[in-house]
Amino acid sequence: MHDNRELVEERLERLRERVAGGVYRVVAPLDVTAWRVPGEPVPFEEAAAAQYEPFPVDTLWGPAWSTWWLKVRGAVPADDAKGRLELRIDLGFVGDWAGNQSEGMVYTTDGWPLKAVNPMNRTVPLTFGSLAEQRNLVGDDGTLELMVEAASNPDMTLKLGQSTQEGDILTRSDRPVWRFGGAEVVERDDEVWGLHLDLDVLDGLMRQLPVDSTWRAVLLRGLEEAADVVDADGVAAGASRAREILKPLLTSGAAGSAQHMTAIGHAHIDTAWLWPIRETRRKIVRTFSNVVALADEYPDFHFANSAPQHHAWVKEDSPEVYGRVRDAIDRGQWHFVGGMWVEPDAMMPSGESLVRQFTSGLRFMKDEFGVTTDCLWLPDSFGYNGQLPQIARLAGMRWFFTQKLSWNRTNKLPHHTFWWEGIDGTRIWTHFPPCDSYDSIVSAEEVLGAERNFKEKGRATHSMLPYGYGDGGGGPVREMVERVRRFADLEGAPVVSHGSPDEFAQAARAEYDPAVWSGELYLEFHRGIFTSLMALKQGNRRSEAALQATEWLATLAARSGHDYPHEKLEELWRRVLVLQFHDILPGSSTGWVNREAIAEYDAILAEIDELLHAAWAHLRGEGGRSVVNPSDVSRTEVVAVGDELRLVSVAPLSASVLAPDVGLPEQVAPVTVTHEQGRIVLGNGLVRVVIEPDGTLSSVLDLGAEREVLPAGQRANVLRLHPDHPSCFDAWELEAQYLRSSQDLTAVETIEVVADSELRATVHVTRRFGGSRVTQAISLDAGSAAVDFVADVDWREREKLLKVAFPLDVRATHSAAEIQFGHIERPIHVNTSWDHARFETVGHRWLWLREPGYGVTLSTNGGYGHDVVPAGGSEHAPTGGVEARLSLLRAPNSPDPAADAGRHTLRYSLTVGTDLAASHQAGIRLNQPLRVLDGSVELPPLVSLTPVDDQSWAVLDAIKPAFDGSGDLIVRLHEAAGARSRLTLDLALPAATITEVDLLEAPVEEATQQLPAGAAADTVTLRLHPFQILTLRVRTSA
Repeated sequence: MHDNRELVEERLERLRERVAGGVYRVVAPLDVTAWRVPGEPVPFEEAAAAQYEPFPVDTLWGPAWSTWWLKVRGAVPADDAKGRLELRIDLGFVGDWAGNQSEGMVYTTDGWPLKAVNPMNRTVPLTFGSLAEQRNLVGDDGTLELMVEAASNPDMTLKLGQSTQEGDILTRSDRPVWRFGGAEVVERDDEVWGLHLDLDVLDGLMRQLPVDSTWRAVLLRGLEEAADVVDADGVAAGASRAREILKPLLTSGAAGSAQHMTAIGHAHIDTAWLWPIRETRRKIVRTFSNVVALADEYPDFHFANSAPQHHAWVKEDSPEVYGRVRDAIDRGQWHFVGGMWVEPDAMMPSGESLVRQFTSGLRFMKDEFGVTTDCLWLPDSFGYNGQLPQIARLAGMRWFFTQKLSWNRTNKLPHHTFWWEGIDGTRIWTHFPPCDSYDSIVSAEEVLGAERNFKEKGRATHSMLPYGYGDGGGGPVREMVERVRRFADLEGAPVVSHGSPDEFAQAARAEYDPAVWSGELYLEFHRGIFTSLMALKQGNRRSEAALQATEWLATLAARSGHDYPHEKLEELWRRVLVLQFHDILPGSSTGWVNREAIAEYDAILAEIDELLHAAWAHLRGEGGRSVVNPSDVSRTEVVAVGDELRLVSVAPLSASVLAPDVGLPEQVAPVTVTHEQGRIVLGNGLVRVVIEPDGTLSSVLDLGAEREVLPAGQRANVLRLHPDHPSCFDAWELEAQYLRSSQDLTAVETIEVVADSELRATVHVTRRFGGSRVTQAISLDAGSAAVDFVADVDWREREKLLKVAFPLDVRATHSAAEIQFGHIERPIHVNTSWDHARFETVGHRWLWLREPGYGVTLSTNGGYGHDVVPAGGSEHAPTGGVEARLSLLRAPNSPDPAADAGRHTLRYSLTVGTDLAASHQAGIRLNQPLRVLDGSVELPPLVSLTPVDDQSWAVLDAIKPAFDGSGDLIVRLHEAAGARSRLTLDLALPAATITEVDLLEAPVEEATQQLPAGAAADTVTLRLHPFQILTLRVRTSA
């Protein structure tokens, strides 16, 4: 036979266009009137009472972020009233994705939410489906009247990489955004619609098969025969006969070796991103309304949804939709996954924050719906910290789902299914869907591509296919559900079936014991998010520290009768958790989102401060002042008391009355300032610092170790400016090309000693560059081995990266950076492609560089990004040292064109002669400051930890009452040295029982500690394995 394959394939493309155009028949056009809301969105009742004006087809409407209400009226001819009628509305839809442009929510005239419309889901059933039948949408006389809340959301995805003001309602233009396309009643021809879907699947499958495949040829000829029928009879008349021809192909039977894909509906809705939270709340209602409509229509449909916060918003904003969600949960079609309050960034929030993500999310699920989940679902976060397996398992998670590492630009993980092992050795079963997406549309290209891509094939057969429009919501649509059905048993394709997350996990885990991947899951992409929007990073750090301090102090106050503010602290925690969402805290959202988040942090911190002072007011005595130490380390520091400086000492987690000033203790040397050959020299008996006339450091001498910390001839505290022009994703991405060019900011406007006392010496260095100005305070305090830096930056650069460099004469092969509940060591060399791709990494409060017997720590209260590289050298002049560089500020143009512009106060320190414990203390000093408060009281520690030997070390992370209001005390700690540690836990209260519990504060199934049972004990011995997280529940006997 002559080969006419290409001609037939072209013919089939035209056939699909003709059939798609024949699915709907216009029954009646509708009259539309409109009212533009003058400000922010309003309730239905206000919209219903407004004055409406004609809104004809082709009306331009907007501007960006405005809301319009439409009234849609018309009549259905009697002959058509019994057909499968739908409302079809076009708000001006363009493109091929939902959630990133105009959207609408359709209501009955009495305010009942029916369903949403978007570019990929434009219709609302009028005469079929349970909700349409219940609401009697088409009257007995054929009349129809509905209302639509239309959101003029701009398509910001078109602006990524561009500087635009349209992302913020305060800076948007006044121009209209959309052109109204009209509203009409249409009738769906089910046979034509079915043929449209049959062709979609079979033609798509055929094009994915090899050209020389026999099955491909069979599909081609079957499709050609169907085309002959449609050509002869017309689309409507020939649809049924064409479907009969195609039916044997659709039921041809998958091969015995076919992979099995569990298709799970999903709607990834970013809590904020290219739209503000106010719009997210409407997106959630719109999406949920569409999903419950699908669940009503398709009993075999399953939907997985994370983020309990989203459900809480729907409960508040749309009780009607919330009730339908509850019905879908009761039917077993709607499945909670994730467990966390929102889908947070997984690299920057503290360990305790991630604990509260789980406890808030899981408790809400249980309280509201009586359900839980064992699936950690984080498909879109930008990397995953090495303690997440242990945190998740302690929250009851048994498996982890993500796909984000498929975005790696250099190295690909060799697995789609594997055991992920955290830094403590905890493992969690993990699956990456081989479609490399969380928002498949169930196209043949995706399904067959996932089959080819699956790295476990030959060993395993089960994988997941999450589908539904995501990011801006929308979720699954009918066509996706129908395609899943058609892939159920189809030769040449995997077996695709609807199922729940639990059903997938049970089947996949039963067939295969996969390989192990150990350590953090570092995303080789989006490295700029550790630094972008520094104000958000600082707000997160401050909020986490303030909540920890306030919980501890309020717990102390509650022991003596103060009402512990359970509900308020829970509310504040949840507000912080929302801001940890994976596009808010990273700084990868629009200016509107960023502006509101910064204001929210300010409000949160003010409200936390009120709670702390209320607890303190209950505890304090009259007169005098006290120093409060909310951290778990002993502190001897210089603090400000009014206009004076004082050197104070205070035990961990305690308060001490501020004693009269009697000067420096004998063992503490005063700070000195001298001038040597134009240099300023600071000393305090522990450290000697030489500041050059350009404000850099040429020497940092550890006097106790008699050791110079800086390499000979090199300068530290070098502010370094780099061009920052990523090829895509401006706010997210930092590309290695930035290292190819830099400018050291050594020009000085002024340098002067501004403080010279026995307690503190401070040198101010002022620089100007570009349109920016930096005033840097370099300080040395009495009794401190740290050189402190405070940079007051008026930042006016665009597309620049500011770092500060510290060359160190330390023969370090690895860096150690604090992460959640521990630290992680990373190689400094770039021997492999994996090492080379890790050119910007994340750390929390401290970064430790050491060689055997000696270490140096950099600590910060701001961003999380840094890099460490081997110092320069050659065969004849090796240095053996390293250069550590903290990332201070970025200035991306998109999606926020003013990102980071303005004033910043950045604090960081260099501490000499440190070990791990001293590194922790250096981080605490910058992030959990001592507080000097009015009132006199001595507060001994309620809980304290004492190492049994020099190798043991643990950190107290939380002291608070139990969630259930029982009055039990919760104590959470973690082993911090990465070693097996023995410690004594001392309680300043009578304990009836001490129980090892999980993060939800229920007894663990397999205890790791031998704790006293049934007998009072205020001192217990703990044995912790490396990086173990331990939560104890203390029931008092009085």
